[in-house]
Amino acid sequence: MFNPLEMAQTLYFSLLLIALCSLSECIQRRYHYINISMNWTEAQSYCRKNYTDLATVDNMNDMKQLMSEVNNSRDIGVWIGLTNTGVYKWKWSMGDTVNYTNWETSIRANGNCAYMINGKWRDLNYGNQGFICYNGECSLKLQLTFIKQNTNWRDAQIFCREHHTDLASVRNQNESKQIQDIINNSKISVWIGLFSDSWEWSDQSNFTFRYWKSGEPSIGTDKNCTEVQMNQGQWNDALCSNSQTFVCHEDKLVLINQNLSWSDALSYCRQNHVDLVSVDSEKIQRRVSGLVQKASTPEVWLGLRHSCALGVWFWMNGQMVCYQNWVNSTADKSCDTVRSGAVQSGGDQRWISLPQTELRNFICIKSEK
Repeated sequence: MFNPLEMAQTLYFSLLLIALCSLSECIQRRYHYINISMNWTEAQSYCRKNYTDLATVDNMNDMKQLMSEVNNSRDIGVWIGLTNTGVYKWKWSMGDTVNYTNWETSIRANGNCAYMINGKWRDLNYGNQGFICYNGECSLKLQLTFIKQNTNWRDAQIFCREHHTDLASVRNQNESKQIQDIINNSKISVWIGLFSDSWEWSDQSNFTFRYWKSGEPSIGTDKNCTEVQMNQGQWNDALCSNSQTFVCHEDKLVLINQNLSWSDALSYCRQNHVDLVSVDSEKIQRRVSGLVQKASTPEVWLGLRHSCALGVWFWMNGQMVCYQNWVNSTADKSCDTVRSGAVQSGGDQRWISLPQTELRNFICIKSEK
């Protein structure tokens, strides 16, 4: 029997299948310049009360947006949310959680940058060598590129971020083997995206973008807070007791700590905000990874849905699943029950397929006020 609804749905999904993969509308933070002078701790309290937190900056686009917001400021320095904890931690340049390590423990140099040779990791502060870039945008498989140009770790990071996605993370033994296969020479050493520093964002996000002036941050001083120097637009460390103006940020993604089914979560987001979040790029994945660590459930619903009729996953904003981050590299497409997509709140924050009736926290896109 002819069913107009089923025909309409089939046509809709067929059009999705031939659509080009593209990024969703950019879910930018909103920055707010506060023309009131406070010390760093007072500024942090003000931002947390009135917005989300002191400003977090994830990339150069964020930096340009922030500078545009405060371009009329006459202050030399303006607070943002980066502070020195004094505790050095190893971090991936892409913001992935460091759960897997493969150090060659007999060779440690107390360095702050990691390189890989013959499958093992070593640390250095200085040196020039080739490096491995990762390109995760719109990729069904992990894409790694070996750049044979000899350079230091910081310049390697800049190159990868400009021409690919970032320096490569090595999150498990399989990814380690892929890098070894690409290098194809056990004697060649290459930078990977692992580095150590003691600076953390106020909102506890693990973004690793830094835009320090040359020679900064200082070593062995009490300058533990970060300001943007308006005459250059770069960052400087400063005494947290200094009184100056500051920038808050308001995140357009919000974690809802209610346990709802996927359908009820979708209805909640559409009634109270805009929609369940679509994670169609590495950048938005990093934003989501920071949020879900505060969840009360092991997974958090995304705006990700499976069609058994066509055997495809799609986002509720109408886009196909191009960028992917499944826990087992491929999605579960079983049709024993209606399935929707969620992201793990622990571990590497990978995606998982769950029956839509499961009760989980979820992430909404907030509306503009």
